[in-house]
Amino acid sequence: MTEALTLSVDAMGGDHGPQVTVPALARAAVRLPAAVRFLIHGDEAAIEAELSRFGPLRARSEIRHTDKVVASDEKPATALRRGKGSSMWNAVEAVKLGEAQAAISAGNTGALMAISKLILRMASDLDRPCLTASWPTVRGVTTVLDVGANVDCDAERLVEFAVMGAAFHRAAHGVARPSVGLLNVGSEDIKGHEEVREAHRLLREGGFDLNYQGFVEGDDLTQGVVDVVVTDGFTGNVALKTAEGVAKFITGELRAALTGSLQSKLGALLARKALRAFRDRMSPPAAAPLLGLNGVVVKSHGGAEVKEFADAVTMAADLGRNDFAAEIARSMSRLDFGAVPAAAGQGGE
Repeated sequence: MTEALTLSVDAMGGDHGPQVTVPALARAAVRLPAAVRFLIHGDEAAIEAELSRFGPLRARSEIRHTDKVVASDEKPATALRRGKGSSMWNAVEAVKLGEAQAAISAGNTGALMAISKLILRMASDLDRPCLTASWPTVRGVTTVLDVGANVDCDAERLVEFAVMGAAFHRAAHGVARPSVGLLNVGSEDIKGHEEVREAHRLLREGGFDLNYQGFVEGDDLTQGVVDVVVTDGFTGNVALKTAEGVAKFITGELRAALTGSLQSKLGALLARKALRAFRDRMSPPAAAPLLGLNGVVVKSHGGAEVKEFADAVTMAADLGRNDFAAEIARSMSRLDFGAVPAAAGQGGE
């Protein structure tokens, strides 16, 4: 990546604000080419106090001052009414105005989705953006979507997620033709509710140019059976939070076991590098891109520390560089559900 790129950053979002977001930018800047610049939105004094510690980053950054912030508990409707001019709003608006190729925020998820939809509009007739998680597996990373934005999904919406998920995985993880699976309670065609079975039929018969592999089950998520796993936002969010809870439980139990005696503490000291890698591997996804918008917006989780927010910034740079939003728009424009034959017993004579 050598071409010029500007990233628009909500410095005030999340639990920590500039004390994390600015050092995270400094960390990400080391990985990214010098042509990548940062447009930082928020309280100028607080941002400048952190930027002064990072000379190379300061030379690549522009601060856009605002003292308005979207609160972490603010309802999306309230954020739409009162959020104009906030650091989150301005970060997204910079993408709309062409001043930046991607926006990043660790702020209120619902507010970010609502503001992004209002400012950038949708690339298709989706009701809301789709949230995506990069899920660690034994084979690398699997893209899982939706993980919380769209609780109720019909069959056509699930097909749209499959198209968007494949485009995202191709851009973010470099897989030329990602394999796609549909999350279900079993692998047989008769399993699952009506919408899942109909989405399965559409993906098999619709000619959508996807590497569709059929149904996958919950225990396949960590096995990397496919590159992209598609589900509705209700199921995806439950799965994501369950996985995060299990990861915290395992990490806590391991920490307790390794500090229970002097002997185990010595063993932990010797294995600290491997244990640190284990901790990082078990950490929740650093970022969740909002798919389906006419622009790139990446959501980092609210409690993100420096490493996690830096990973989100790096992901936003990758997606901005790959013209990811335009690729999704092109893919969605080719969807033609009317061309798919009706299922047996439906329609016709």
